[in-house]
Amino acid sequence: MSAAPERYEFLGMTAVVASPAMRSLMRLVQRVAQTEAAVLITGESGTGKELIARAIHHYSRRAAGPWVDVNCAALPEHLIESELFGYEKGAFSGAAAAKPGLFELAHTGSLLLDEIGELDGRLQVKLLRVLDGLPYYRLGGVRKVAVDVRLIAATNQDLERAVERGRFRQDLYHRISQVRIEAPPLRRRREDITVLAEFFLAQHDGRLRFSREALEELRRRDWPGNVRELRNAVIRAAIAAEGELIRPQDLPAETRPAAAGEAGEATDLEDLERRKIFEVLARTGGHRGKAAELLGISRRTLSRRLKLYGEEESCADCGPTGHDPLEGRRRAAGGRWPRDDGARA
Repeated sequence: MSAAPERYEFLGMTAVVASPAMRSLMRLVQRVAQTEAAVLITGESGTGKELIARAIHHYSRRAAGPWVDVNCAALPEHLIESELFGYEKGAFSGAAAAKPGLFELAHTGSLLLDEIGELDGRLQVKLLRVLDGLPYYRLGGVRKVAVDVRLIAATNQDLERAVERGRFRQDLYHRISQVRIEAPPLRRRREDITVLAEFFLAQHDGRLRFSREALEELRRRDWPGNVRELRNAVIRAAIAAEGELIRPQDLPAETRPAAAGEAGEATDLEDLERRKIFEVLARTGGHRGKAAELLGISRRTLSRRLKLYGEEESCADCGPTGHDPLEGRRRAAGGRWPRDDGARA
């Protein structure tokens, strides 16, 4: 008989844990939190990296201090530096008053830099200096600012591969990854699917429940968008259900059961990410907005990934028209890749 699910609250976010993998991860988080080490949280989109970061702050000796988080991919490149390090009045057009940066706001607490792999090289240099304890200037400032911040970084990229390709500084990588924690995807912790689905359903509509067949179908599915995609699927199924019981036919058809043995085949995170992106783009007819939503990433992040994979030019016209950015590649492969049924090449 399996143990009862564990439930945690971290800064307004709820974690429901049933699988051995996640129980072990939560024990690791509590140990890591008691140190001052910089933590790098890796994992696919939608696996709960932010929740893990909040748990680290919750259990740390800095819990009474500020918690600040920022998604590096969500900010325009020309604003990231001013958001992180602040600016003085008149530093640039529109700077009508001085503004402290996120590092200052997180003083004595924790700062999460989500999608840290999106930072450009110049900002990586400045970030490294700050993490080494050196004071810095606000934009347009003449006085240096010193902060005491515990950094937590998160990414769905393979930063070691990015270092090899010259896209991420090796010294910064070593500085932010004193401790590395991987958030496992749902396909590697299927025991969590049922409890998470029932939790999301109770949040949306406590009158509904899943049929046994619907729960079995959820456990069989691949979930390329992981927990975020599961939550969206539960909400859509609740809306589609005509009675108080959610049946398999009420579940969205976008995700399909994983092929036998598939869960263990893709061990390279970046290769897995690439294949998932192409698969979902093919499924949505090249619609970037819909693909980004299914993948649980921003449209800007999706565009960056396509540029990295050499697909940006062919995707220049992607949008609501349904243009398929992979059509040329599919024709070159004799129509065999990527297939719209979700199968792998």
